[in-house]
Amino acid sequence: MSQIKVGCLQLQLKKSDNFELVKEKILNFKQDKCDIIVLSELCVGGPGASNAEHYLDNYQDKFSAIAKELNTWLIPGTFYEQVNDQVFNVAPVFNPEGKIIQKCRKNFPWLPYEKEVALSEDICIFNIDEFTKVGVHICYDLWFPETSRALALNGAEIIINPTLTPTKDRDIEQIMVQATAAQQQLFYIDINGSGEQGCGKSIVCNPDGEIMHQSDSKEDKFIINLDLNHVRDSRKHGIYGLGQPLKSFRDHKHFNKMYSKKDEEFLNSLGPLAEKKNKNEN
Repeated sequence: MSQIKVGCLQLQLKKSDNFELVKEKILNFKQDKCDIIVLSELCVGGPGASNAEHYLDNYQDKFSAIAKELNTWLIPGTFYEQVNDQVFNVAPVFNPEGKIIQKCRKNFPWLPYEKEVALSEDICIFNIDEFTKVGVHICYDLWFPETSRALALNGAEIIINPTLTPTKDRDIEQIMVQATAAQQQLFYIDINGSGEQGCGKSIVCNPDGEIMHQSDSKEDKFIINLDLNHVRDSRKHGIYGLGQPLKSFRDHKHFNKMYSKKDEEFLNSLGPLAEKKNKNEN
């Protein structure tokens, strides 16, 4: 697959109890036939890990039915989920048959504010098809470049980041999205909530760090078309035919060792670091 159509929902949300609104808005994509639909962090239940009413178990079957009805991949934001004696902030990934094929656990809860939420060391990548890998991390994970580097080293061509940010540092996060997209040479999709939950300003950037879409603070339903050949060309030949950060990291004898989990076959497939004769060529 070289073309991906992503439906994005920055919704005007109440603090909690948003399921009916979320369901209605997702189903509005029925005629658009998106490959993936993405929503913001904790969009249904809102923050508060102690409120078991909005844990993932209570919504899993409902979103499974929606994904199956639309025949699309679906990341309906995130939910809290209890596993033994720990609670994680989790983004479930539903396939078009309505099955959860991955659960992304937030690596870095927003401490000291996101209380009673466990840290995770997992990385979340899923395959849309044989060739296309999508990575997921959640909100504050953006602030830790190690998380996006780990996804890129394992072949992710897109990072999806469901976010809940109501604070003034949202402008900083938008800059981070641009930087991360360029550093990891991939598409980065960052979807925030609005209304009582967030300040909006969702943003999508391409592998050159260029902004493809930028929302304001109001509700925004938008579709973004991603050409994965852009990622593949950037990683093999460099950003604008120049910098090749992913291959440079791969070939660095010291920093490479910082990541024990890597897709070596994918990294080797990028070919050698090679100089382009005319650096100003398009």
